[in-house]
Amino acid sequence: MMPYKFPLTSGNVTRFFVMFILALLLASGFMIHNAVNAWLTDKRYAMADVAHAMQKRIDTYRFATWQIYENLAASAAGSPPNSLQESRLRPDVYYLEKTRRKTESLIFGSHDSSTLDMTLRMSNYLDTLWGAENSTWSMYFLNGQDNSLILISTLPLKDMATRYKESAISTIVDARRAEMLQQANALDERESFSPLRRFTWQNDHYFTVRTTFNQPGHLATVVAFDLPINDLIPLNMPLENFQLKQDTTSSNSNSADDDGEGAHSTRVTLLNPNVEISASLTSTPLQLVYRIPVLGLITDTLRNLMWPLLANFALLLLSLAGLLLLRQQSLRPSENQSAELESLRILNDEIVASLPVGLLVYDFASNRTIISNKIAEHLLPHLNLQKIINMSDQHQGVLQATVNNEVYEIRHARSMLAANTQLFMMRDQDRELLVNKKLQKAQQVLDKSHQTRQQLLQNLGHALNRPLTNVIGQLQAIESAQPGDRLEDALEEAQALRRLVDDIVLLNRLETHDWAPDAEAFNLQSVLDELVTEALPSLRRKGLKLVVSNRLNSDENRFGDRRAIYKILSTLLHYSITSTSWGRITLEISHPADRPDRLAIEMVDTGAGLTTDEMGNTDFPFLGETSHDRFGQASGLAFFLCKQLCKQLGGHLEIVARPDIGTRYSIQVHAPQEHQQDREEKLLEGLTALIDINVDEVRKIVVRQLENWGASCITPDERFSGQDHDVLLTDDPASMTAWSLLLTDDEAGYTALSRDRFRVNFNISSAMQDALLQLIELQLALDEPEEEEAPAQLFAPGYFQLFVETVPDDVKRLYNEAAERDLSSLAQTAHRLKGVFAMLNLTPGKQLCETLEQHITECDNSNIKNTTSEIDRYVNELLQQGNQ
Repeated sequence: MMPYKFPLTSGNVTRFFVMFILALLLASGFMIHNAVNAWLTDKRYAMADVAHAMQKRIDTYRFATWQIYENLAASAAGSPPNSLQESRLRPDVYYLEKTRRKTESLIFGSHDSSTLDMTLRMSNYLDTLWGAENSTWSMYFLNGQDNSLILISTLPLKDMATRYKESAISTIVDARRAEMLQQANALDERESFSPLRRFTWQNDHYFTVRTTFNQPGHLATVVAFDLPINDLIPLNMPLENFQLKQDTTSSNSNSADDDGEGAHSTRVTLLNPNVEISASLTSTPLQLVYRIPVLGLITDTLRNLMWPLLANFALLLLSLAGLLLLRQQSLRPSENQSAELESLRILNDEIVASLPVGLLVYDFASNRTIISNKIAEHLLPHLNLQKIINMSDQHQGVLQATVNNEVYEIRHARSMLAANTQLFMMRDQDRELLVNKKLQKAQQVLDKSHQTRQQLLQNLGHALNRPLTNVIGQLQAIESAQPGDRLEDALEEAQALRRLVDDIVLLNRLETHDWAPDAEAFNLQSVLDELVTEALPSLRRKGLKLVVSNRLNSDENRFGDRRAIYKILSTLLHYSITSTSWGRITLEISHPADRPDRLAIEMVDTGAGLTTDEMGNTDFPFLGETSHDRFGQASGLAFFLCKQLCKQLGGHLEIVARPDIGTRYSIQVHAPQEHQQDREEKLLEGLTALIDINVDEVRKIVVRQLENWGASCITPDERFSGQDHDVLLTDDPASMTAWSLLLTDDEAGYTALSRDRFRVNFNISSAMQDALLQLIELQLALDEPEEEEAPAQLFAPGYFQLFVETVPDDVKRLYNEAAERDLSSLAQTAHRLKGVFAMLNLTPGKQLCETLEQHITECDNSNIKNTTSEIDRYVNELLQQGNQ
């Protein structure tokens, strides 16, 4: 049984959209109704709260009125007069002087001393009542004894009454006196209320409560309070919309509008053009009315429902547009449908005809071919389709058939829609075998071509390397014998050519997987010193500045391929020098905070930035034109080679370039730190260095190096008066003094400017170390006594104990480091021992250490062991002399 399908006709679609639009309009109406109802309910609750607060305030001041009349006024009438002072401001206007100034009092009209005392009592009482209030409060007391009017208020009455002859106070007092006299003459009215009023100069809204007290034989006494309401009204309800008027409705008329306890005494009334919300004050004949303009209510509702209404309006427009489009195009018959169907049929025939296999769709119910191509039509007369179907059920739908000595693979499948329709696909296996053989032969030729190219590049590199090495050696010899600019240029070009050949050979080894990292322990600082020394001629030739900031410890050893890391750094540095016309190049070395086993190297230059074509050389060499200067052109192999080397070292290379700003090369490689024993004494421990360097970045680098070597660093700002220092390090030639180093970045090591002044490259750590040690040796040679007095100084109190605690341990380190062939650590230990011997003026020990340093430089292991043994014998002799 076929399932029922809804007929998608034009009428049904129109009805559906009409129902949807009606539902949308009803939803919008319900939403607006709920929003208006919620808004009115919120205002009713707010009005109920305001009415309740006003009722409490009226009750409070009813009690205060009785307190003033019964206690203060009555007790003052029979009390003896006190020495009170009053000031006459104007005729019949008197000001009561008192110490507390929360309230001020004015008396209008002639009066006696009892009235003055009563005024003071009421003022003190109201000081307490209004002490914590910030609004404007006023009380009017019409005394029936002497017909005087007392005004007590938080306003500055004295200033307001004396500053202007016709002041606002006089106007208010006259109006209140008239109201209170009228109240006193009305015998049947004990309490009355005024409508809402407003102080024009303070924008305060208030109403007045008047209470009358009759006394036999005297005029009536009237007490009136101005009660403010600004602090009772919510901020979102304008004060101008409130009114206070007589309540003419019965108490039961609002029972049908109850929405809860808070809105029990409120009503909503539509009075064109306003909506009034009224709340009754239960113990008074008053009601508080809040008027809202209908236009304002509509505006607020639309503003609050702007986005939902816009969304509904957009849905309405989309519905109308969808209805029109569907009726015009989708549901009405189109004249182009037959043409579209014909084009689809032609496209289907083209697809079937272009298939490389035979395709046949056959309907056995009507014995007709539904779809076929030329291959299937050629084979159909030679095939028994019914037999193929029966056999394919036994062989998972795959058969082989031979037609005219050609082998075909036939795949059979049944249609899921029509049970009598079968699908056949015929594939010529002989042709496929022929094609596979051709592909295999082509692949063999390609592999052989690649192997031949790799072998050619390798042999070409080896063939060019030897004559280039000989040419460079001869040029260096000629330049040392006869220096000249042309020879230097020729030598630079030859070295650049050798670097290019080395890059080609190395890249060929990387592609053939003939290269693997040669991991060993190495000192990173020595790699940086060698890198700076090599790049220094190119930097000086272009006038560029180089700053090397090694944030790692200078004697820290890493485990990795030293030559590969040096190759990456030197290649990128040469490229950076070529692409930078002016400015400087900064090289910073550190390790990620979460991966101390990796090296993070950043090289930043201030060149013109790399182009998009140059960045493309990262993925494949020589794709784009490279940067060049007047001395040469950068290599197109550099980025690709460095990227492959970083990948082999377990890291990566990132290059970020900004036009006219520069280029940043970020390198990360895997090089774990080698475990080293903590040294008890550092090389320059006890040395005090005065740092007077203007460039902040250079100062940080130098201070970090000196502190790694154990020296104490002070600056001119930190140095207190009379503090001594051993050496001065500065970058200003004018600041040089005795025993100082002048720091530059273009010196090849260090050079003596005078006997006690040296010029040194701060980027080369070993040069700085040698210059400092030489200054120390010269200082010790001048300060210490002659050589004959050396044993006496060694055996002086304190020196021999220090000698015993430090020197034998360093001798043991010499043996251990010589056995491990750690030449960098061995050289540092020999430097330290030489410094100790020089400090104690032990010339034989110092000479032995210098001999050991020479053997370390030459990597002569046999002489290193012999010299170490001689140093050990010399130290043992000194120890024996000290123990006797």
